[in-house]
Amino acid sequence: MVAVNRPKVTFSLWTLVALVVGNAVGAGIYTTSGFALADLGSREWVLLAWLVAGFIALAGAISYGMLVRGLTESGGEYLFLSRSIHPLAGFIAGWVSLLAGFPGAIAFSALAFDAYMRSAVPSLQALPLNALALIITLAAGLLHGVRVKAGNRGHEGFVSLMLGALCVVIVWSAIRFFTSATLPVTTELSSGPFNVFVFANTLVWVSLSYSGFNAAAYVAGEVEDARHIVPKGMILGTLLTMLLCVLINAIMIYGVEANAIRGRPDIATQAALALGGEPARRIVELMIAVSLLTSITAMTLAGPRVYAKMADDGALPALFKQYAGLPPRAAIGLQVAIALTLIMLSDLRGLMSYLGFTLSLCLAMAVSSLFVRHYRFGERPASMWYPVAPIVFVGCTLLFACLSAINDSRQFIAAIPTVVIGVLAYFVSVKSRRMK
Repeated sequence: MVAVNRPKVTFSLWTLVALVVGNAVGAGIYTTSGFALADLGSREWVLLAWLVAGFIALAGAISYGMLVRGLTESGGEYLFLSRSIHPLAGFIAGWVSLLAGFPGAIAFSALAFDAYMRSAVPSLQALPLNALALIITLAAGLLHGVRVKAGNRGHEGFVSLMLGALCVVIVWSAIRFFTSATLPVTTELSSGPFNVFVFANTLVWVSLSYSGFNAAAYVAGEVEDARHIVPKGMILGTLLTMLLCVLINAIMIYGVEANAIRGRPDIATQAALALGGEPARRIVELMIAVSLLTSITAMTLAGPRVYAKMADDGALPALFKQYAGLPPRAAIGLQVAIALTLIMLSDLRGLMSYLGFTLSLCLAMAVSSLFVRHYRFGERPASMWYPVAPIVFVGCTLLFACLSAINDSRQFIAAIPTVVIGVLAYFVSVKSRRMK
């Protein structure tokens, strides 16, 4: 009989770093600042938002490292909450991951991939609307569904290609900034006084670009010496992500007139056009497409491990379990199916607001389980950063989420049905298990 819940050790430190970076450096890094600039009216406030969100994510990565040292299985938020607080809390987190977290983020990246590829290669515009988004989502599912090692190597290759391209773009842009008399562009938009509620809403958006800091925790059960390797992978990956996010966004918002990118999702291509003309625009669009591809493959790799863990616990049908040495194929298929549905039903900005708010609350709940384990089980993390890092992460995340909800209540209202359906699904799951 094939063993369940004991997958082979297949994830190295570099794989984990690539998983974090690939998960984080997706659509948000190239689209958020245009919306943020429209709301905040200042380049400096936009960059500050990226820095603040980066430090909050770093506190989150350190906190997740503490959680993994105590719980070295795969599963992420579902595992932490169900083992520390209550199975219902874990189920809701897993349910959010299933309905919104991973499929929604995949749909978000796939839609952006579709837009950038059509612009970079005009002949692709003859394809039906969203066809490329659907194709790349299916392809990512096939890549990770065949063999675990093949999926890992493919993802590592895409991330290496992306990092190389980003380094070239950063160096080339730096040269342009130092040699051009007209750069950086510093003229500002006319805006009112600083609004903390608007800044909080921007942070919720920006946090979506950093939400991959915890990606390595989803595959902890497939890592040798997970207690040490997984925390290191999350911290290194988050630091690299933070560096890339700040540098790339500084190039974009200081490389072009503010009015040309205000409120636009294609801020990266507008900046490339201003800095290097049409050839630069095409190159940057292809680079962004590769970045989005890494985001899609990272989430296709990580997400199904959550559903497989839920199936191990009986919270989902046994069909979605992961067997030793094999990828969780049924779970991958389920996630791909939901992502395809969202691609056909959603829009880019609506997905970004909903995902940023919903996922930030789940992350805060997971990190708060550190305090629960401390006071409930007497497990105090052996880290110099406890309790500072989790307090910073949970406090800042909840504060900015609340301020954002006050500024735009639609995000909060949109999250309610997901949670309510999750609660109902949990009790249906419990009842079905009792009847067996």
